[in-house]
Amino acid sequence: MRKKKNLLIYLLIAVLCIPSLVFAKNTNEMSYAYDYWARVIEDIPFFEFYKTIDQGSMGDVKVSSMDDVTVSGDRIYIVDSVESRVNVFNSDFELITSIKVVRNEEGKIAIDPKTKNQIVLNAPEGVFIHEQEEEIYIADTGNQRIVVLNEKDFSLKKIIESPKNIVGQTVFKPSKIVVDRINRIYVVVQSGFEGIVELNQDGEFVRYFGVNKPKVNLLDHFWRQQASEEQKAKMQKVLAPSFNNIEIDEEGFIYATTQDSSARDAVFRFNPKGENVLRENGFWKVRGDLNLDMDSSATRVSKFTDIALTDYGTYAVLDKEKGRIFIYNFDGELMNIFGGKGYMKGELADPTSIAWIGENLIVTDKQMKAAYIYKPTEFGTLALSAAEAYFNGDWDKATELLLEAVAINGNYEMAYSTIGKSYLMKEDYETAMYYFKLGDNQEYYSKAFNGYRGIWIQEHFGWIFAAIVLVICGVIFSEWRYYKKQKM
Repeated sequence: MRKKKNLLIYLLIAVLCIPSLVFAKNTNEMSYAYDYWARVIEDIPFFEFYKTIDQGSMGDVKVSSMDDVTVSGDRIYIVDSVESRVNVFNSDFELITSIKVVRNEEGKIAIDPKTKNQIVLNAPEGVFIHEQEEEIYIADTGNQRIVVLNEKDFSLKKIIESPKNIVGQTVFKPSKIVVDRINRIYVVVQSGFEGIVELNQDGEFVRYFGVNKPKVNLLDHFWRQQASEEQKAKMQKVLAPSFNNIEIDEEGFIYATTQDSSARDAVFRFNPKGENVLRENGFWKVRGDLNLDMDSSATRVSKFTDIALTDYGTYAVLDKEKGRIFIYNFDGELMNIFGGKGYMKGELADPTSIAWIGENLIVTDKQMKAAYIYKPTEFGTLALSAAEAYFNGDWDKATELLLEAVAINGNYEMAYSTIGKSYLMKEDYETAMYYFKLGDNQEYYSKAFNGYRGIWIQEHFGWIFAAIVLVICGVIFSEWRYYKKQKM
């Protein structure tokens, strides 16, 4: 009898442990989102693993790392900083060429006119394609310069050295680059705390662009205010957090990321004045995982290492700390989180860069020496197409697509809010209220309710007015009777 009781106890313990074991196993791999109350909502991933670019795709070219990726037309450019190469692939993921030794238009090894040495890449960290001028900009980090090539034949066009007129303490070690439509060059340099370096098309220094404000420690600020000038000189200076990556959208707005935990923001969208105008109209700021993380044993703060933009405002941000990808729409609403750290195909051990390749995503992994391509799931296709339709003002199409999406995944709360916004703009306030309630969107529910209340008052104004008149008449009659009795 005693043995049976012990057996039952063990079985009960095992049953109780199963859910926690399954949850612990899946927290790193599951797709999820957060609701208004910061609760984790299990979700369907927008993307799934599709293909790999690794040593098997490279032929005789050795791969030791993958540090940056960019896509232009039907070409994929991947930087290998260890081998000091930029490897170029076609849309079928076949190697076209590998650039290390730079050549001139005649096909001969290019010579630097200043040093008289051959132009060879040294630990490059970034690449950008300036499609307007058909140019390839390579951040030749180890040589502290930018190498510009012709996109068609990969021949040398020019070299941009450290600007002679640069000011401040920044050492010109280019890491990431973008170029706008009027050929202004924006450079993220290694450990640059003064901002993004802006150069003109001739490579001359213009200004430091964009401010990455640090968090304010009130206690330190108080003591600094009380300190003497001598004490202030001995105090450690508070430096602006550095940026680690950069991207540019079709309108010329500069996006940047930082993984410095002392920064106020993690993602930036800079206007021409250098002001951060990133929209953050979701329930939570664009910071990745919330502090109420599922896995309490892991570091709770996301560290963004790169951002990839679409032409309809939706963007994907890569979390280096946890190997996750966060999808946000133009309003800064969190649409989906997927991915996780690991060593299986499609999992990320040390993610470095992300880019869109058509409707797919490509992510490079330094440790695995591979680039992974993810294609959208059926649910992801519907949600992303709806985001595009909504961004372009086609609200009916967006609503139709989102209704299909929630038929697949009823947990997709953001869809209900977007559908509600479509009805709100059509002034169908009652329907909008219904969907905002489903999406737990209290802010927009209040807006819809105010609109509904205004229309209800207009439609029933006659009855409301009559009721008010009756009440006033009743009060007057009551007072008249009261005074009449007093006189008697």
